[in-house]
Amino acid sequence: MTIDEALDRLLEFAGSDLLLSCGTKARIRKDGNLESLEGEDSKVLQPSDTQRMMRDVLDVKQWRELERKRHVDFSFTWREKARIRGNAYFQRNSIAAAFRLLPLKIPSFDMLGIPEAVHRLLERQHGLILVTGPTGSGKSTTQAAMIDHINATRPFHIITVEDPIEYVHKHRMSIVDQRQVGEDTPSFAEGLRAAFREDPDVILIGEMRDLETISAAVTIAESGHLVLATLHTNDAPQALDRIIDSYLGAQQQQVRIQLAGCLAGVIYQQLVPAVGGGRVAAFEVLIANTAVRSMIKEGRTDQIRSVLQTGLREGSQTLERSLNQLVRAGLISEHDARTNLSNPAAFRA
Repeated sequence: MTIDEALDRLLEFAGSDLLLSCGTKARIRKDGNLESLEGEDSKVLQPSDTQRMMRDVLDVKQWRELERKRHVDFSFTWREKARIRGNAYFQRNSIAAAFRLLPLKIPSFDMLGIPEAVHRLLERQHGLILVTGPTGSGKSTTQAAMIDHINATRPFHIITVEDPIEYVHKHRMSIVDQRQVGEDTPSFAEGLRAAFREDPDVILIGEMRDLETISAAVTIAESGHLVLATLHTNDAPQALDRIIDSYLGAQQQQVRIQLAGCLAGVIYQQLVPAVGGGRVAAFEVLIANTAVRSMIKEGRTDQIRSVLQTGLREGSQTLERSLNQLVRAGLISEHDARTNLSNPAAFRA
C-alpha cells in the first residue's frame, strides 16, 4: 500500500485520522473510533513499509529533522482533495505516523454550529480569545473558521503563527500572512515578537505551549490587537488557571491583572457522536464581563463557573446547555450528552 492509497481510503471512509505503525495494519479513526484498513492491498506494516511511505511525504529538510529529533510535524495539500496535518515519529526504532484529514474548504460558522456570542467576540478590535478543548476536538477548525469570518468581513492585516500550517487562507477583504514555525520563523515566541513590527490587526497563535508564548500573547492582546490562541483544557474556566499557573508565584498576581484587562472570552469545545454517524461540536462559552474580570484579578477563578450559568444574556453558556440544545434538536443522543459531562447525573434533557 502506498501513502496515496492509504489517504484515498481515509477519504473514502470519511475518516478523520490515519495511523501507521509497524506490526499492525494501517488504521483509520472514524467518529472517534479506530478501525483497521481491510482489503487486498492492506497488510501488516513492516519497518520498510512505513519508511517508504514517509519518504514519499517528507522533504529532505523534514526527513533530516525526523532523524535528528526522532519526530517531525508536517502539513501539505493532497491531490487538491484535502489538507493533511501529520506527525512522524520513531517507536521501537521504526517509523510510525499520524495523519489528520482537513477539508480544503474552511467550514462556515453555521456548518460548525458556532454560537452567536462568538460572532460578537470577533467584532472586537482587541483582546484575547482562547479556543480550548481536548486533543482532536476541532480547535484548529474553529480557529480557521474565525479567521475566515474576519477575512471575509473586515479589512484587517491578519498574521498567523502555526506549527504546522493547517488551513490555507486566501487574501480576501483582509491580508492573511501565515508563518510556519521552523520555516518562516524559528519559534512561536520569536514569531510573535516579530509580529509587533509587522503592523497586524489580528494575530492567531496555533498553540500556546510555553510561558514565553503565553506571555507574548497576553502582551500583544494588552497592546491593542485581537489575539486568537488555543490551549488544551477540560473546560473554559480551566484555561485561565492554565495561563496563571504557568507563572511563578510572585508573577501570578501581575498576570491576573493583565489577563483581567485583556481577556475577551474563552470557547471550550468537544466533539460528540452524532445521531446517524459523524460528530457534532458542543460549545461552552465564557464572556469576560465585569464579574469575570474581578474574579480573575482577585484570584477567585474557582467561582467563574457561576458566571457561565448566569451570564446567558451576555452570551456565556455552559457545556451542559449546549448539549441539551443538541439533544432537543435530535442531533445527539441523551446518553452521549451525559458521557461528555464531568457530572453526568446532573444532566437534564
